[in-house]
Amino acid sequence: MPGPRQEDDTVRILRTRPGRRRHAGRPRRRVQPGDGAKAAMASVLEPIYERRFIFDSYACRRGKGTDAARDRAQEYLRRFEYCLKTDVVRFFPNVDHEVLLDVLDRRIDDEPLRGLIRVILASGEDILTDEATRDYFSGDDLFAALRPKGLPIGNLTSQFFANVLLDTIDHFVKEELRVPGYVRYADDLLLFANTKADLWTIREALAERLAGIRLRLHARKTQLHPCNAGVDFLGWKLSRNGRRLPQTAIARFNKRLRSMRWAYTRGDITSGTISTSLRAWRAFAAAGNSTGIRRALWRRVRFGPPR
Repeated sequence: MPGPRQEDDTVRILRTRPGRRRHAGRPRRRVQPGDGAKAAMASVLEPIYERRFIFDSYACRRGKGTDAARDRAQEYLRRFEYCLKTDVVRFFPNVDHEVLLDVLDRRIDDEPLRGLIRVILASGEDILTDEATRDYFSGDDLFAALRPKGLPIGNLTSQFFANVLLDTIDHFVKEELRVPGYVRYADDLLLFANTKADLWTIREALAERLAGIRLRLHARKTQLHPCNAGVDFLGWKLSRNGRRLPQTAIARFNKRLRSMRWAYTRGDITSGTISTSLRAWRAFAAAGNSTGIRRALWRRVRFGPPR
């Protein structure tokens, strides 16, 4: 029996294999704080830092999120002539624990809370070792490669710690560099100004400050765009007048659709799972100028009978 083919359906990423947790060296026993302890810690820390976070930091904050970040980016596209888009190389795997703890200790003087933070960080140590890059910074010796680092991607506390660490960069950009337009979502950054020279100067200063917290800008992904040409940001091609799905997003949809079709014919997923996934993707795609492409893509949503 054919599967769902409604225009109000869409796609979620299908994982045919469970995600892998990567460990380096011999396995070690770690204390694993429960979700309750992490939530309690976040409830204590959030009010402390929320007052400090800048307005244009949008990841994992109440009243913010991807839609608000895209709206703000479009506002700046209309106001400025040029945009510098960049991100941090392998941010979550490369977060240095000692650097992060030093930033946290500046505002936290409760020793039991500090201890809990150290346990949480240690529980994620080396999980993403294979994802991290081996970089040396000024003053390093050969043992620098052994420094504990890494925040598990998707973990609630990891997202919060990311905001705390990069908040130091936010204030540097806004208060010292005085960048007139700036949007950050996690480690994705957009900087706006009216001259190319200003943005390239800002880029050099930003790279130097990031090196101070043992992080690097992604050279290949650091690009300067005229604002009238738009910019790809958080899954959309943003312009001054609207937003549309970039070709990369369409290609990912088609790839996921093929994977789901194959899994459905093997009986690995149900039509209900597919329908839920399709609706979620449609909600995402409906946030921009995508009516035509959605109709074209929906003509391909056909599923043969399961085996």
